[in-house]
Amino acid sequence: MDETGSTERMTSSKMYNISTTYIYYYYDDVTSPCSYTPVLKPMAMASVFFLVFVLGLLGNSTILWMLLKIMRIKTMTDVCLLNLAISDLITVLSLPSWALYIKGHLSNSNALCKLMVGTYHLGFYSSIFFVTLMSIDRYLAIVHAVASLGARTLRYGIAASLVIWTISFCAALPGVIFHNMIESSENNTQCEWDYREGSVKTWKLFLNFGQNTAGVLVSLPVTIYCYVRILLVLRRTKNSKRGRAMKLIFAIVAIFVVFWVPYNIAVFLQTLQDYEVIDDCEISKHISTALTVTETIALSHCCVNPVIYAFVGEKFRKFLAREFSKWLLCAKFYKPTSMYSKTSENETSNTPL
Repeated sequence: MDETGSTERMTSSKMYNISTTYIYYYYDDVTSPCSYTPVLKPMAMASVFFLVFVLGLLGNSTILWMLLKIMRIKTMTDVCLLNLAISDLITVLSLPSWALYIKGHLSNSNALCKLMVGTYHLGFYSSIFFVTLMSIDRYLAIVHAVASLGARTLRYGIAASLVIWTISFCAALPGVIFHNMIESSENNTQCEWDYREGSVKTWKLFLNFGQNTAGVLVSLPVTIYCYVRILLVLRRTKNSKRGRAMKLIFAIVAIFVVFWVPYNIAVFLQTLQDYEVIDDCEISKHISTALTVTETIALSHCCVNPVIYAFVGEKFRKFLAREFSKWLLCAKFYKPTSMYSKTSENETSNTPL
């Protein structure tokens, strides 16, 4: 048996991203391509990314402005909101680059490739962890209101934030190191994992496992536990706002599950595909479709966080309404004041000395 025949009989798979078509090659006696066209076209994905960019930039910038200029950072809750907004802004500011990359308008720069991947993973991990920290903070504030007073200080909030940012940077680093612009057989370049180094596949497994651990194995159980305990406490209270608070809690958990759990399942299935546990053509096409759709949904989470964690809160709404009313009053009286000043100047200039 010659070397070529032996190679063709090896069971392996490779994926090349050719414009909007993905082709998988499965070697089993005869080489046969398995073509796949993504459900979301580049123009549609780019439009979604730009829309999320606009909404996310507006919402998270408003949160930062209110916290830093108006409300000030006083509690652990404020620290969590501030860092969650920064985390979402990191993801938001990377979306235009992803949109242009998808449409093929970016240069073949390894630095830009690494920057896009790094900001994406940094935003992913930090957002997940700060959402979890918000859940723990709410749990301590409601379930253990008195006992947690010493643990919910500004100092502990800053310390917890530094730990989360350190973990997020370390978790995002492998993706930055091992991503490059790779030229395919069709002379197209894609920002992909660079498998030319032997340890890259292991690092990709580590990164995928880290995403699953952060998104499902740690954050989801902690979030659900915290809010279930909060619900049990709220059920025993007679506060008039209890019903609204319980609906908000259900919405937070539901949004977390919808935005993050499907994506993490798709990442897990992709890991099985990369290690050839799954080597069926049709299943691989479904996994690729699921990964594209769920990843787009997960990215849009950065424009939802300001709504569910800040604008819904009574304190934030009062501050926002007050500042907005000030702006309206300024806009209302600006024009008449300007006309009065102009009239006064004319009258003064026509008055004899």
